Amino acid sequence: QDIQDQTELDVKVQNFLNKNRNRWRDLNIPYSDGKLLYDIIIKNGYTNGVEIGTSTGHSAIWIAWAFSKTGGKLITIVVQEDRYREALANFKEAGVSEFIDARLADAHTLVKELKGPLDFVFSDADKDWYIQYFKDLSPILMNGGCFTAHNVRPESNGRRGMAGTREYLSYVKSLSDYTTTVDNSGGGLAISYKN
Repeated sequence: QDIQDQTELDVKVQNFLNKNRNRWRDLNIPYSDGKLLYDIIIKNGYTNGVEIGTSTGHSAIWIAWAFSKTGGKLITIVVQEDRYREALANFKEAGVSEFIDARLADAHTLVKELKGPLDFVFSDADKDWYIQYFKDLSPILMNGGCFTAHNVRPESNGRRGMAGTREYLSYVKSLSDYTTTVDNSGGGLAISYKN
């Protein structure tokens, strides 16, 4: 029965993601980055995640779908009420609401109040606050856990990353207790594993 239910959920989520594949706007991630986040969670068996910056829910759907397979749950935070309402409707339509604790709140405040342990974080909110989010959540991120941040690209060929993300990448790469790589196949994803 559980396997059958899971298969039905897979079909429902895939149909939703495929139907909306080219419709995501409003600061959502590209499809390829969603798949990457999903793969990181599945590969590592993560179960306790936080997303900073829900927008209208594309990334949270990918993350929650992965958590549906690992037995996990995602806390996602957004400050805009209209995006929050739209995200809730998207979660319901995709069939992943039970794997998401969506919070309408100011992440600057809420992130400091979160209790651990966490094993997965996805940061995709105000880029100039990335370092602070990292500092707030790193103490409750388990060893082996992963902190990911969106719109991060290393400088190359004279191209510079977004303001705030350059400083963030320099900061996390300087930490001896993290190993950081950047995946540039989509919107630029910094992937930092805690050693």
